[in-house]
Amino acid sequence: MSTILKIFVFPASMVIMCLGVLTILGGHITPGGGFQGGAMIAAGFIFCLIVYGLKESPFHLSHDFLSGMESVGALLYVFLGIAGLAFSGFYLYNLGVDLYGLVPGFIQNLFDYPDPTHAGIIPYLNFAVGLKVMVGLTAVVIAFMGFNEYKDSSEEETGEEWEIE
Repeated sequence: MSTILKIFVFPASMVIMCLGVLTILGGHITPGGGFQGGAMIAAGFIFCLIVYGLKESPFHLSHDFLSGMESVGALLYVFLGIAGLAFSGFYLYNLGVDLYGLVPGFIQNLFDYPDPTHAGIIPYLNFAVGLKVMVGLTAVVIAFMGFNEYKDSSEEETGEEWEIE
């Protein structure tokens, strides 16, 4: 890609990722949330991957890092659901708000998000979903780009082009 694109893309992708984080953090009071914010963060990563390529990208996301982040997101979501089940009898019960008085006070204070709207566990769920979406979308693009590089290298070795029927 051109030098102008390489100069522009990295700061632009950082701005896109910051907007994604803002969308995740404000998802309990504004439209958007975990899915939209995760997609925006993934778009920042994908923007750099398309312009720089897999090998020269400023973000070196290994398979182990991506699988670890996806696992953290999934485990956080499941943990919050099981915590609601353990303390109230309902999966994903909003422990920080506790509308029905089912949760002990110290547990309610533990999960209460410090916000005037008292969103409870919703921002934490948005964070977990955002991690899962960001990793999923980024991994799909990395896999496609890796396949494309593999295809290009095998064409150079054999001198034959692949045909898709």
